[in-house]
Amino acid sequence: MSEANDLLIMKFGGTSMGSAERMRVAARIVVEEQKKRPVAIVVSAMSKITDLLLDTMRHAEAGNPASVEANLAALRARHADTCRDLLPPGRQGAVAARIEEIIAEFERIVNGMAMLGERPPRSVDEAVVTGEWLSATLIAEYLAATGTPAEAVNARDVVVTDAIFGNASPLMEPTAVKARARLLPLLRQGTLPVVTGFNGATADGRPTTLGRGGSDFSASILAAALDAAELWIWTDVDGIMSADPRLVPDARVLDAITYAEAAELAYNGAKVLHPRTLAPLVDKKIPVWSKNSFDTQKPGTKIVPTVPSVAGGARAVASMSKVALVSLEPGSPELNGVQVMARALDAVARANVELLLLSSSSYRQNFCFLVREEELAKSLEALESALALEFAHHYLEPVHVDKDVGLLAAVGEGMQGMSGLAGRIFTAISRAHVNVIAIAQGSSELTIAVVVRRAGLENAVRAVHAECGLGQVPAAAG
Repeated sequence: MSEANDLLIMKFGGTSMGSAERMRVAARIVVEEQKKRPVAIVVSAMSKITDLLLDTMRHAEAGNPASVEANLAALRARHADTCRDLLPPGRQGAVAARIEEIIAEFERIVNGMAMLGERPPRSVDEAVVTGEWLSATLIAEYLAATGTPAEAVNARDVVVTDAIFGNASPLMEPTAVKARARLLPLLRQGTLPVVTGFNGATADGRPTTLGRGGSDFSASILAAALDAAELWIWTDVDGIMSADPRLVPDARVLDAITYAEAAELAYNGAKVLHPRTLAPLVDKKIPVWSKNSFDTQKPGTKIVPTVPSVAGGARAVASMSKVALVSLEPGSPELNGVQVMARALDAVARANVELLLLSSSSYRQNFCFLVREEELAKSLEALESALALEFAHHYLEPVHVDKDVGLLAAVGEGMQGMSGLAGRIFTAISRAHVNVIAIAQGSSELTIAVVVRRAGLENAVRAVHAECGLGQVPAAAG
């Protein structure tokens, strides 16, 4: 049995770290839980700081020193103000000096980028975690100042990754060794580790970052490495919803969903944990709670291996509007459509593009796939490069792109084997006067994904949500 098998890992996102007041709230949550069991926390940068750091690096690369200076001044001011608001006067001087050291190191890297006129991926990874290191330093100092021994820990000293800069993956065995060596002694002596989210390092110590959803991913990596009892992820929403509440007024917070359902919802656009975040937890069956640090009385949503199926089959409806449908059609019957599809998919995969949906026909062997709008340009570039000969000789028709579309996905393990459900979903969409453009359903029957016209997406989401009976149940009288 692990020494830390009752350990609770908590992750605080950017809005939960966004000001001195939010850091005080986070500290109160931590101290309350630490009375019951050992706790380690993972923190994001203060809200909007990562964007500011990336913007500063872009200006450095482009040779805009005035913009770099303005951003550095904003970075210093935000953290100096937070330091003054957060800490007692006696501690402010030493912490302000530490903040200046961290920002000076960022400035050194940025100046190197300005001299080079470029942003090497390795340097970006080293610089962009400045925000996490600053917020970890501030909240660790606040905890210590208010009577809870705490230590800021840079995740590059505990998370071992491959060398894919900007989108690294953890190497779990060496991470477990490093994390235990660094964090268990702190936990045993009653010191609360405050670990930076989003980053790690290669086995030979080169700094890396974990890509999309990286801070949540850091927390789940540590939970798995330390055999934690639970992972709590604090955000600014009440939990995982049955649909986007901006589209569906009666959307409700789900009490519990499975790992597989959460991964599918995230993949299809819901504001849920990224599928990579859940991966380290599945084998160890470590439960995750998604909670709201702005309303700590709300129970949140629990993500666990299994949950009883719901009557309507679907658990939630996810949607995404900023997508594009890319279609390819052979111009010659001699062309092997399956081979073309294989090469096209290989090309977009090499460009590190995430396919949201794939649909094909049999006779004409034309096919289409859905990508995020921001990944469209590199998808088209990859296709043009991989299939240049076929396009040049008109064996393939020109690529057709449709940006006037949206993705809707009904997700739920209870949909498996439920006869007539797909028909009900399509009927509900057609009753809302929305045309279906493409359909995909995997063999697991966990998700039915549909592409519709963007103008009809909101109506389609509301129609499917209602058809599956996912809305809030009115409170019983009395």
